[in-house]
Amino acid sequence: MTKYIFVAGGVMSGVGKGVAVSSIGRILKSKGFKVSAIKIDPYINVDAGTMNPVEHGEVFVTKDGTECDQDLGNYERFLDDDLTTENYMTTGRVYEAVIRRERNLEYGGRCVEVVPHIPDEVISRIKNLAKKTKADFILIEIGGTVGEYQNLLFLEAARMMRLKEPKDVIFILVSYLPVPRMIGEMKTKPTQHAVRNLNSSGIQPDIIIARSEVPLDLPRKRKISIFCNVQEEDVISAPDIESIYEIPLNFEKDNLGKIILKKFGLRSKKKNLNDWRRLVKVIKTAKKKVQIGIVGKYFETGDFTLADSYISVIEAVKHASWFHKVVPELTWLSSEVYEQHPAKLRELRNFAGIIVPGGFGSRGVEGKIKAIEYCRKNKIPYLGLCFGLQLAVVEFARNVCKMKDAHTTEIVKHCKYPVIDVMPEQKALLQEKRYGATMRLGEYPCLIKKGTQAYLSYLKSKWGKQNKKGDIFIQERHRHRYELNNEFRKDLEAKGLVMSGVNPDRDLVEIIELPRHPFFIASQFHPEFKSRPLNPHPLFREFIRTAISVRH
Repeated sequence: MTKYIFVAGGVMSGVGKGVAVSSIGRILKSKGFKVSAIKIDPYINVDAGTMNPVEHGEVFVTKDGTECDQDLGNYERFLDDDLTTENYMTTGRVYEAVIRRERNLEYGGRCVEVVPHIPDEVISRIKNLAKKTKADFILIEIGGTVGEYQNLLFLEAARMMRLKEPKDVIFILVSYLPVPRMIGEMKTKPTQHAVRNLNSSGIQPDIIIARSEVPLDLPRKRKISIFCNVQEEDVISAPDIESIYEIPLNFEKDNLGKIILKKFGLRSKKKNLNDWRRLVKVIKTAKKKVQIGIVGKYFETGDFTLADSYISVIEAVKHASWFHKVVPELTWLSSEVYEQHPAKLRELRNFAGIIVPGGFGSRGVEGKIKAIEYCRKNKIPYLGLCFGLQLAVVEFARNVCKMKDAHTTEIVKHCKYPVIDVMPEQKALLQEKRYGATMRLGEYPCLIKKGTQAYLSYLKSKWGKQNKKGDIFIQERHRHRYELNNEFRKDLEAKGLVMSGVNPDRDLVEIIELPRHPFFIASQFHPEFKSRPLNPHPLFREFIRTAISVRH
């Protein structure tokens, strides 16, 4: 029988529900249980594909092509599992499904109401995930903060599930305990109010995870226990830490896994967080540093937004660096600055490697192209991701193939040399403004040519499968609509650009590289989406290895 754990947040947003869910999942998995997780976003948006990354954070893409909240990326990294569209739910999706059923007469002529039909749809989706995955535990993160009206219907669904299955459902509240600088004392009152708000929805938390700058002391733990109606042992301290990967070990200091199993009347099947402990040991003890520059544009509103906009890239760099037992030092480089002040490109020499990640729109494009040219000419290790491949092709076409006006038609619609373009069948859809149908989303196959640098990268990491010719077959995730234009492929190859990875079904270029360069590889797909802390992605792994060796 599947057990369900609902996780809600109190006091403020950004309190860490996503990493708490991920960490709980890792703990339960280490105890021998099969775990899956679902994120409920209280947005009317059907998915996260249309959301601005500066405001909402990175759009993560599952293997089946769902554009979703960045928390699913953390779920995948901690659980080491590939999630699908069933692991993501929004208010828009739920209402859309209920209205579709009503239009199809699936309610048998009954009056369709917000309650109970919306909560019933939510419960149905949670149950379907349990049935599909056959998981022992389903963790359900309810987006937003307790007390907001946007997530009331999801809390109602949780209440209804607990009513019907009291032995199979528990609630965890992740709440924030501020330590006001002028007072110098940790305050529990906001958490007390958050619990009362949750109580007003008919829900009593079974466990409270107390987020704060510092560890929770005994007086505060006792106070929360008394005023929030939970046992002292069920109040878990969650202080700020250097790395999110320490969280499962911190939770286990307060026996969170044991407490959860006890509430369900279960025992551990095994106990093994050793691989995670070894990872954290490397994170905390590594001394040697590698300087990596990321050239982008989604960081105009501060460091917090910065990290969220490129979170999968950041984590992939960390995974690869820790594999080589080094500490990554990331610097954010504005492509717009390079457009206005080309002389500043010289600062790229200060870095062991440069990454140009994915992105959309014309702002900062010429600055990125200049940065790519500088890396190519000065033998600086370069890794391009999606847009980073497209602009690398534009740069090569302009400066090596002498196609002066080469560009992508995303930026210049009627350029002379459209080296990056949409496929013919996509153009008609774009003219009709059917933008969603023009995206390549989710996993697509790629054949990597034997002997190339990309091939050696995957071979070392033992990713993918080799065919009879020796080429490596992989599956990687995409989120884009523009492709390398095959009309210019021979001209590019004739000047030395190697097309090392190709989609075998459509003959679309997936990976490019330069052979006489320490490391110059760009992929049309997003390798960062598949990187895991215990299994770094091959391209990031080799990029960091080269960066270390070239620099030192």
